[in-house]
Amino acid sequence: MTTQLEPRICVSVCEHDPASLAEAMKAAADVGDLIEVRGDCIDPDQAAAALESWQLLNKTGRPVILTYRPAEQGGHRQLDPRSRLRFWMFERPDTPDFYDIELSIVRNRSLFRFGKTMDWTRVICSHHNFSGLTSNLSAYVNRVYEGMRDTPARILKIAVQIDDAVDCLPFFSLLRRAREEGREIIAIAMGPAGIMTRILGPSQGAFLTYAALDEASATAPGQVSVKELRHVYRLHKIGPQTAITGLLGYPVLHSLSPHLHNAGFAETGVDAVYIPFEVKDTGSFLKRMVHPQSRELDLNFRGLSVTAPHKTGVIDHLDWIEPAAQEIGAVNTIVVEGTRLCGYNTDAVALVAPLVGELGDLRSRHCAIIGAGGAAAAAVWGLRAAGANITIFARDQEKAGVLAKRFQTDFASLDHARFEKFDVVINATPLGTVGPLCQETPVAGEQLHGAGLAYDLIYNPLETRFLSEARAAGCATLGGLPMLVEQAVAQFELWTNRPAPREAMLAAAERRLDS
Repeated sequence: MTTQLEPRICVSVCEHDPASLAEAMKAAADVGDLIEVRGDCIDPDQAAAALESWQLLNKTGRPVILTYRPAEQGGHRQLDPRSRLRFWMFERPDTPDFYDIELSIVRNRSLFRFGKTMDWTRVICSHHNFSGLTSNLSAYVNRVYEGMRDTPARILKIAVQIDDAVDCLPFFSLLRRAREEGREIIAIAMGPAGIMTRILGPSQGAFLTYAALDEASATAPGQVSVKELRHVYRLHKIGPQTAITGLLGYPVLHSLSPHLHNAGFAETGVDAVYIPFEVKDTGSFLKRMVHPQSRELDLNFRGLSVTAPHKTGVIDHLDWIEPAAQEIGAVNTIVVEGTRLCGYNTDAVALVAPLVGELGDLRSRHCAIIGAGGAAAAAVWGLRAAGANITIFARDQEKAGVLAKRFQTDFASLDHARFEKFDVVINATPLGTVGPLCQETPVAGEQLHGAGLAYDLIYNPLETRFLSEARAAGCATLGGLPMLVEQAVAQFELWTNRPAPREAMLAAAERRLDS
């Protein structure tokens, strides 16, 4: 029986001058288990001074990894093979604990017969691919691994860019293979879709995982901050049996859900972690990674949140769907129940609860819903159950007509619409959410004059353009954060069968938004 090793977080440091390097290393030593110093980041005219500063690396109290990476391997400047070889043979300092050297250099061992003798127990043989692969990814990473395995390097590192979370599978399989063959390895799927390899890698046998000193200083795509790894994902609490939950969507990195749910798990002592999964192909992800009867790895998936654009498409891949979710036509929650994937919708009830808190009884209230997608369907279902009168507004009249017919309600064109007769106007579109759509709104302020309450289902940012224009038009306003918390509370309880710590989850969301 193998002993589970304490997970190691290596903080990457990329600075351009010796003074900044020393300061960053001190900060990294305070929060990381190891420090990676990116020699390729140092300005060429500062190289001599930097070499002198590297003699102090062993005084940080943390093991140090030294890299000198060319641009094609993710480095910060063009480095020809001759300069790289000269660095590793003649100019490298002796103080670092590990040297990260690319496979293209390591595989030619004869080169190291000259200059300094290389201590291969301190070498991490690495290979990075930032171009991404659309096919044969498993064959590729195994071929690279086999080439590395034939070198004298003690530790192997493979990092490849991916764009769908299902492509994390070859990296977890590689961790298992290396563990069975007694090799130390770091296997990372880079990019937002690969975050799960950074979070779960150590619990699956990875030698270490990399983190940025802060959110602004990431040195590779998809790298998260050391603060997030420790305090949001609680990396040191994750083991092989930790229950895995997460957010299924595309994109997902803007979401507050990891902060809510992981705070809930921490507050209640539940051995679980919540991870963002950036997924394009839901069917493949659910079949190969999640479903108990077909998953390719023994990862302990417990459930998933589902967000745009997958709330409708995910239905075809589930074994059972609750009646409410069937009527809505959208699933935002998946629970692994025995050998089945079961679908629920916690959006509808969560959407109505804050409205009731603001307005009281919703019976006979006139409600306008802007949008015709999954969020709009949940809004229609929830408000209809509460007795409200509903009109759907959308630019896509065909979609609006289909939704209105399904729920036997009115619909109208959004173009030139006026909302003075409505008690509530709900934005159920993604317009206004953080990112490229942040400055957009589905309607202009002058269209909202006379409306009672403007309710935006978007929660990030707290103040959307829709809400600010509604307020200027004299409307009361309500943001999407209360709904987010309510639907998350219901999800938490479905996954854990215990009461959710609502206040702790709300506080975590507010802290994240404040930061």
